[in-house]
Amino acid sequence: MKTTVRALSLVGVAVTAAAALAAPASASARSGDAHPVFVQTDDPQGNTVVAYDRGSDGSLTQAGTYATGGLGGVLDGSVVDHLASQGSLTYDQQHGLLYAVNAGSDTVTVFTVHGDRLTRTQVVSSGGRFPASVTVHGNLVYVLNALDGGSIQGYRRIGDRILRVPSWKRRLDLDPAATPQFTTTPGQVGFTPDGDHLVVTTKGNGHAIKVFAVGPLGPSAKPVTTTEDGTAPFGFTFDDGGRMVVAQAGPNAVAAYTLSRTGTATQIQQIATGQAATCWIVKTGPWLYASNTGSGTLSGYRDTGIGTVKALGTTATDAGTVDAAASSDGRYLYVQTGKDGNVNAFRVNSDGSLTQVGTVTVPGAVGGEGIVAL
Repeated sequence: MKTTVRALSLVGVAVTAAAALAAPASASARSGDAHPVFVQTDDPQGNTVVAYDRGSDGSLTQAGTYATGGLGGVLDGSVVDHLASQGSLTYDQQHGLLYAVNAGSDTVTVFTVHGDRLTRTQVVSSGGRFPASVTVHGNLVYVLNALDGGSIQGYRRIGDRILRVPSWKRRLDLDPAATPQFTTTPGQVGFTPDGDHLVVTTKGNGHAIKVFAVGPLGPSAKPVTTTEDGTAPFGFTFDDGGRMVVAQAGPNAVAAYTLSRTGTATQIQQIATGQAATCWIVKTGPWLYASNTGSGTLSGYRDTGIGTVKALGTTATDAGTVDAAASSDGRYLYVQTGKDGNVNAFRVNSDGSLTQVGTVTVPGAVGGEGIVAL
């Protein structure tokens, strides 16, 4: 393992008092008894978010379709995972806002959420090419742009809109000519649970975890970069202790890391899934589920609470297992399967095993990614 720590400096612009004191989205945006699931189609002819109502048994019924005002995108070489990223559809529970990337238009759409209904409030430039992942912490929003060597772009939330701060853009300095695109573009951007750092995974373009410190004036000038050759880190989440759990597409494994205050990532565990193309990972309660795209399966794990995970076994899905989301009550898991544009619904049992309770085909979503469950 090689760890490169570069000098950190904070640059940015002052944020106005009005922005700092802006009121959150109204409670009505988050009210209602609905427990919807939102699915992004990433359709190159016109990106949409399809809303589904969740039944008492976890099954889904289509409730509406909402145009993002932008176009989906397709990375070269992709078949069932056109964005090849995690977090392309992101929900801000505190403010009742849903963020969708329009990779083909280089924009991001902001929706307010009213039960199972969406209202589009803004379409804003992503500050780069091919936005693929969004993360939120408090009033801060960051977007990961996947092409031209990769970049992150920061925004300040003001009401139900976001303001792009040009000085909060950072380049990732990846090889822009690396091919195929779907394995050599960055995989995800995400805040650490405390909001003090931004993490970016680079997949096969550097095999690195890049960590930016985040301060009042934006991200550090350069990230702390931890490189592990051959790992192709893709999707990630955090356990209850704040440790990072990563789906590694290189060895087809799930790995746990500690992140130091300086941003150095140290691997403390790696478990092979025994499956093909382990790329996405989601956590609900003590359970974690990794998506194995090439095998059409989910690998289940239990968070031991001491920085490690314990394997539970595999569950079959439809072909092309990609992004997944768990309901807010932890009872159900919803998994996108890109070959036919389906969503498989599973009940999460008391021992972490999964029981399938239904499947829906999302219109226009073959190869699509991005899912949120409330």
